[in-house]
Amino acid sequence: MKQKEIHPALQPYLEGKTILIDKPLDWTSFDVVRKIRNITRIVKVGHAGTLDPLASGLLIVCTGKFTKKINEYMGMEKEYTGSFTLGAITPTYDLESEPTQFCSIDHLTTEQIIGATDEFKGLIMQIPPIHSAIKQDGKPVYLAARKGIDVVLEPRPVTIYSFDIEKIELPIVHFRVVCSTGTYIRSLANDFGKALGVGGYMSNLRRTRIGHFNVDQALSMDAFEKEIEELKSLEG
Repeated sequence: MKQKEIHPALQPYLEGKTILIDKPLDWTSFDVVRKIRNITRIVKVGHAGTLDPLASGLLIVCTGKFTKKINEYMGMEKEYTGSFTLGAITPTYDLESEPTQFCSIDHLTTEQIIGATDEFKGLIMQIPPIHSAIKQDGKPVYLAARKGIDVVLEPRPVTIYSFDIEKIELPIVHFRVVCSTGTYIRSLANDFGKALGVGGYMSNLRRTRIGHFNVDQALSMDAFEKEIEELKSLEG
């Protein structure tokens, strides 16, 4: 797509900008990219690491020549906070699908829950969710999974730098995780529940940091749009 003329005040975005967005719930990462394209009229826009629609938090978006930085940003460590729900599983490992296989969690102790995190610290092998955008034969595997076709994904090495249980309100467990790129927190939820023998799924997720970029520095989509409109008005 050819770049059309843009407002003079937005020339720096055409040359290259890194934008920190606090992605709202129910938006895809591409929804954010599309919205920024519409607001700025800049064609070359991309994001540095997908956040699922059911997750909120930090999304790095690059414009213009700064899209060359995307791979650099994607390789940075990530920090997440959120919650797992114990005592059931879901096919997608989150609330995109209905919980099944309910079981009692009455026997679980605080010591057991905190102790189970040790199994997932450091370099581990993790199997990604079959309901994910990973491609096999050129197609995202979630397309096959949704049709009930068997999908087999190989374990991948990821690093969990820290995995802290911040609060326990059974069946909900609140956590903070710092991890390498490529880590699926949904898979961590499923595996954590399995390690406790009761099942588990991700019920809430927020990305709070990517490398040295913090979500506290990020703008909401409304705030970003307002900022662009103010820039344009200052330039007449």
